Amino acid sequence: MKKIIMLFAVIMASISCSNAQKNKFSQEALEGKLTTTEGSEISFKEVLEKHKGKTIVVEIWASWCSDCVKAMPKVKELQAANPDVVYVFISMDKAMDKWKTGIEKHELKGDHYWVNDEKGMKGAFGKSIDLDWIPRYIVVDKKGKVALYRAIETDFEKIDKELKR
Repeated sequence: MKKIIMLFAVIMASISCSNAQKNKFSQEALEGKLTTTEGSEISFKEVLEKHKGKTIVVEIWASWCSDCVKAMPKVKELQAANPDVVYVFISMDKAMDKWKTGIEKHELKGDHYWVNDEKGMKGAFGKSIDLDWIPRYIVVDKKGKVALYRAIETDFEKIDKELKR
């Protein structure tokens, strides 16, 4: 019985650690290459540096993702309520044309980047940010610290609360 309890404790500790909120990005994530809407390459670190001193909401999404599409009205509400926040959209679409069509179709306002990796969410960038679900939201505060590392479409209250801080 003691062994079962100990095993259960170890499993629970492992699960809670795997879902832990991180307060900074790994070097692999920062070095991750993204494609701009013009077709040039930029690192994730450069994207973050571009908005240094501002609060940033990063949304990882894809045009084919029904949960992403369903969450877009909430994202637009966040944008209206928090106009001083920068919104960075990173797409996991498999093709550039689908990504660009999705931006236009859903009228997404913000900076847009595409992860050009045939492995998509399971590729290098996805792994570097522990991507296991989209849409995924990350909030970076004005000091460049990750204030909220793992939020999904059901966490808009948590996101809004973090933005109001």
